[in-house]
Parts: sequence; C-alpha cells; structure tokens
Amino acid sequence: MAACSIEDLLAKAEQDEAEKLKSITVQKELDLEFDIGNLVAYDKNRIDIRQFREQKKEDFLRSLARDNTQLLVNEIWKHPTERVEEVIVVKLPEPTTPLPREKPPPKPRPPTKWEEFAKLKGIQKKKKTNLVWDDKVAKNELHRLRNIARAQKIKVPGVGLTPIAQQSKSDLARAVNVAKSSTASAGKFQDRLPKEKAPRNTGKKRKFQPVIGNFSNEKQRQLDLLKVMDSKKPRLDVNKAVNKQMREVDREEAAAKFKKGGKKGRKGGNFSGKGKGGGGKGKGKGRAGGKGQGPPSGKKGAGKPGKR
Repeated sequence: MAACSIEDLLAKAEQDEAEKLKSITVQKELDLEFDIGNLVAYDKNRIDIRQFREQKKEDFLRSLARDNTQLLVNEIWKHPTERVEEVIVVKLPEPTTPLPREKPPPKPRPPTKWEEFAKLKGIQKKKKTNLVWDDKVAKNELHRLRNIARAQKIKVPGVGLTPIAQQSKSDLARAVNVAKSSTASAGKFQDRLPKEKAPRNTGKKRKFQPVIGNFSNEKQRQLDLLKVMDSKKPRLDVNKAVNKQMREVDREEAAAKFKKGGKKGRKGGNFSGKGKGGGGKGKGKGRAGGKGQGPPSGKKGAGKPGKR
C-alpha cells in the first residue's frame, strides 16, 4: 500500500509538471481568426459539451483560454521584430476590426512655436545617450589640458576641487569658497560655519553704482561723457604730454653728448711732432705733444709746446 501511494504521488507530480510546461503547439479543428492590430483572436470551434460537463467549469475555461492565448502569441511573433532600448518588440500591423468609441478620436495637437521654429531651421531633437561618466577619463583630460596650458605659458583657471588623490587644506577651502559663491547672491547671504575664517585672495570685486537714491553723480558722469563726445578738439592729457616732451629733450641731449665725445676721440691720430732735434726740422702732431724741444744733441733746438 505504501509503494502504491508513493507511485501515485510521483505520477500526480509528473502530471502537474506537464500541465505547467505544456507545448506551444496547439491543435484545433478550425484555425483561429486573428486581428493582431487589436490583439484579438476569434475561435469558431464547437465546444465539447460532454467534456464541459465532466470537468469543472473553471478548469475547462482556463484550459481553453490558455490554448487560444498560446495561438495568439504564436501569431504575434510571426511579424517583424525590432530592438528598442535593449528590448525586442514586435511591430504590430494596422487593426482590421473597427471598434466602437464612446467619444470621437482626439484631433492632432497643433505644433507649438518652438516646434515650428525647429522645423523651419531644421533642428532635430537629440536622444539621450546611455554613456556613463568616467572619472578616470575626466582626470586624464584635465591633465592633458594642463600640460598644454603649461607648454604655452597660459595660466590655468581655478576649478575648485581638482580630482587628485589627496586634497590639501587650501584646496578644500578654495572648493568651499567656490561652492558658496556659486549662488545667485554670490555667497552674500550664506551662513558661515563656527570658527570659520573669512576667505583671502578671492580677487577684486566689481563695484556697482546704486540704482536708487541720489543720481547727481550719474548725471555728472553722463554730462562729462557728452562733453567729450561733442567737443571737436581731442581731450589733452597734460601729464602725459609733459612726460613725452621731457623724454624727447633727454633723448636729444644724450645724442648731442654722444656726438661730441666721438669727435674728441678721433683727434691725435699722428705720432710725429714738430721740433728741432737730431740735426733736422720736422713738423707733426702727436698725442702727448705736437711741437716741443727734442733731446739734447749738441745743438740747440727750440720748439713750441704742443696742443692736446
């Protein structure tokens, strides 16, 4: 009895498993009519009354619905497929069965001004990419741009907190200041942390004139601007003109001194002198002296002192 009961249990389990894993092939006397556009199938086969009475109604209807649904799914996958965002879908044909509607179909929405402008200019909407940001690629690109700027001797602008292995205290402070000044008020209304010091070397701040209150200063600036634009003679900068004249005078004096010094250096090219000595007279000019008395040689020689 125990062996029979075990065999019955195994047979029942196999039958239940077979019911779950039925074949996708379903046999029908008459083929079903399909309207794939509406995902509808029409079954014109006669229902077996004896089988309907012998089985439970729910089981019979469930089995019939399962077979017809399997045939509908088989017919759907006979149509062309395509891949949309990593999912395979079936392109359904137009429906053939007209279905009644409670309300008329909605009219097409008129294009907006932007859609009309984009169509006129040929602007097409770009699809979002599935690429993921890679920090390593961004870090390598940052280093490459820094190398180019260093080779061309260009100052690299500050970017807040740069992607490096270890951040220093100054880097963190600069990143905090950049984040605070990124608000609409340029960090004017941002609360400070306890014991936080005021930032240093943040650069010059632009000063704007008040938009309310006394407008006399603004009026005077506009009048001065109109005077400059309306005057025929150009505006003279006295300090600039005086400095320019002084530089020209200094340049002329330096050129004159250079010319005088050159003439003095060219005098005294001959080394012969005028005087009596060695039994003869000779005329000449020398560096140390031109006319002078020569060494004693038994004769008197008189001469004039040379000029330097």
